[in-house]
Amino acid sequence: METKLIQGDYVPDGLGGVERCAGAEALLARVLFRLTARRGQFPLLPQLGSQLYLLGKESPGSRASAARKFAAEALAEEDVAVTDVQLSSAGQGHIQVTVLLDYRGSQLSVTLTV
Repeated sequence: METKLIQGDYVPDGLGGVERCAGAEALLARVLFRLTARRGQFPLLPQLGSQLYLLGKESPGSRASAARKFAAEALAEEDVAVTDVQLSSAGQGHIQVTVLLDYRGSQLSVTLTV
């Protein structure tokens, strides 16, 4: 079970605690955390996180392949395979990244802005 987060905040359960999630929802929560966290940000876990925040420094032609590499690298410890990455402009110099995943034959996706 994972603690449920929405936009970086814990979701209260109305009883003084926080909501929990399980199954595919918990997997997606972990995936989103790993993709959002900057690789090297946690001194005791230097391999945790991704380098997706560096996409803006890549040339536009190489961003998709770099995003796929960064996502696969960040999710190597999870039981998922990155099948595709889609990029679009999110305005103000930001990039919207959609990562398509295969989880035991099921197709899942997560979207984040970097």
